Amino acid sequence: MNERLEEVKAQVEAALDAAMADLPSGDLADAMRYACVGGKKLRAFLVMESARLHGVSDEAALPVAVAVEALHAYSLVHDDLPAMDNDDLRRGMPTVHVQWSEATAILAGDALQSLAFRLLTDPAIGDAEARLRLITAFAAAVGGQGMVHGQMLDIAAEDSPTPLDMKGITRLQAAKTGALIGFSAEAGALIAGEEGQALRDYAADLGLAFQIQDDILDVTGDEDTIGKRVGKDAEAGKATFVSLMGLEKARNCASDLTERAAKALSSYGAEADNLRELTRFVIDRQS
Repeated sequence: MNERLEEVKAQVEAALDAAMADLPSGDLADAMRYACVGGKKLRAFLVMESARLHGVSDEAALPVAVAVEALHAYSLVHDDLPAMDNDDLRRGMPTVHVQWSEATAILAGDALQSLAFRLLTDPAIGDAEARLRLITAFAAAVGGQGMVHGQMLDIAAEDSPTPLDMKGITRLQAAKTGALIGFSAEAGALIAGEEGQALRDYAADLGLAFQIQDDILDVTGDEDTIGKRVGKDAEAGKATFVSLMGLEKARNCASDLTERAAKALSSYGAEADNLRELTRFVIDRQS
């Protein structure tokens, strides 16, 4: 899996550079490129592997993988803003609003979001119906029904005198983190026009395990390794999976979720081994 993950990362980074090659020079273009530097490109990996399971070529899947990473970069830029999480470090580098300004960060995020949707119109993906399926599902995953809805729930929880319970935090994270992961895992089926329920089930458990591990790392992780500030959730009094369950139960829950995610792929046989290995990678990671 690691070799394939690095291959996808290199493909996506090159394609991101190419997608932004015609931007007018200046702070906006620089900030957009900066926002896309680093990261594991796990969402892109999900796109490429789900495509492979459905007989979709890398050439057809790559624009979708790049779109997902451009959208993810936008979400991080906006999440880090002072009005949101107010973070000054991301992937071991100053956040975009620290490196430039809040206004530049907002506009860079806006432009990355627009770029993501433009990438989904690439004829290399397939016919117009396939692209329309993708755009429709993508919009649902990242907008007011999905990721942005989750971000709003997160802000509302910070302002609420009552901390979220387990049901509330699961609902929040299923939207904020899980919706884009879900789209990424289902992308191959969407391109091919095939049923993707098994991949949706896989992604739901994977996304939740991913967030639990993030919460664990916020308690146990090292800032230099993670590349962002740690301990912020506890300082802010935010409810997390760790604060609600405790560290050991959170670890066990993440492990159970990854096992369930792997089982959801049984119909794909050995072809899905890379996705099965990803479940362990998600909870073993230290950044």
